[in-house]
Amino acid sequence: MELKIAVVGRGTAGSLAAACITKIAQAGNEIELHHIYDSRIPVIGVGEGGWPSLVGQLHEVTTIPHDQIQLRLNATRKYGVKFEGWGQNNRDFTHYFTPQQVGYSYHLSADLITELLEEATVAQHIDTKVRNITKTGQSAIVDFENKPSESYDLVFDARGFPKEINPEEHMGISFIPTNTAIIRRCPPIFGLSGKGPYISPTYTRSIARPHGWVFIIPLTTHTSYGYIFNRDCSDIEDVNSDFDDLLEIEGIREFEKRAVIQFPNFVHKKMYEGPIARIGNAGAFMEPLEATAIVSAQIQIGMVLEMRQNRPVEYWNSDVKVINNFLINRMLGFGLFVGWHYSCGSKYDTEFWRYAKQRIWPKHRLSPDPENKEINALSKFDAMLDLLKQPVIDEKELTRHKILPVSSYAQISHGLGYG
Repeated sequence: MELKIAVVGRGTAGSLAAACITKIAQAGNEIELHHIYDSRIPVIGVGEGGWPSLVGQLHEVTTIPHDQIQLRLNATRKYGVKFEGWGQNNRDFTHYFTPQQVGYSYHLSADLITELLEEATVAQHIDTKVRNITKTGQSAIVDFENKPSESYDLVFDARGFPKEINPEEHMGISFIPTNTAIIRRCPPIFGLSGKGPYISPTYTRSIARPHGWVFIIPLTTHTSYGYIFNRDCSDIEDVNSDFDDLLEIEGIREFEKRAVIQFPNFVHKKMYEGPIARIGNAGAFMEPLEATAIVSAQIQIGMVLEMRQNRPVEYWNSDVKVINNFLINRMLGFGLFVGWHYSCGSKYDTEFWRYAKQRIWPKHRLSPDPENKEINALSKFDAMLDLLKQPVIDEKELTRHKILPVSSYAQISHGLGYG
């Protein structure tokens, strides 16, 4: 039976979904793929970081050698995140990928990754605006701006943030205190090494500042700086002034103003509902402190495609609730991990950090969706913190992934001075 699948959106999540579906089709599965997007909507290439799983997946779907992928993305090898000024110990620390100083991902250009993935995609491209995507029985109907509607067996909705958070559709992540980013592009810190990729270890820097924190993402062609803050706590002029101060400290004299992005921290209550799968920023989002955006999309796409490939069609309806709850718990688990970083404050005793530590983080104990009794992300988060208190941790627990490995919790806990 041939499946008719649509991917709506060509940001990182949409492009990755289209490339993954193409890979499945090339393995002999009967799939008609439509990649739908509005070319009038630009991809904002501010610079992104991934998790180690991205390295292997990009090679798998493109079949391009790793070093060539890295060169194509203007990428450096990301070995973790360096935190500066966070927590109550007043010291810097690093959250390494596992194995430490071996596992790595990429710092990459967001616009270039979509180009790379599009080359690996075989699809009918439809360049137009999508007005609506609705579930009708076992199908999804896509309504277009200037052409007749079409019916699909499965639609990946990768159209980005919702226009507004609707409590009937979304769970707000109330325990993350930021909602705005100011992005600047600065000169490169690291350059290419001859004709090969830059292979020395690099790290995303996350620098605590009076109004929030600043990420520094090094690519080979430029360096992305982003000031993450709460627009309800801080005036944007004050944030820009502090941003200027930081760049002066960093020795940066010239920069390009890229964007001011307002973002919601949320999880969609129906990331997966059978014929519709909401992925990327359409399915969930939280501030970029631990670079959870791309890995979230990888999990969402992988889970849906795995189920649709390997489960008999008669189980699809019964699987919807199980898969959706799995994805909700995984995204909320990421959110709890990110929000926890604020629990011990920073070296700054400012309005933002008092607000984050004393008023926002305590909200993590409130259920984001009291009607869904199968949300257990908080109990898993608590179990991980309890595990860190044990005098001896069983060896099997060290490698068991409960949303994130024990090593990640241990590094952040020790770095922040938690407990």
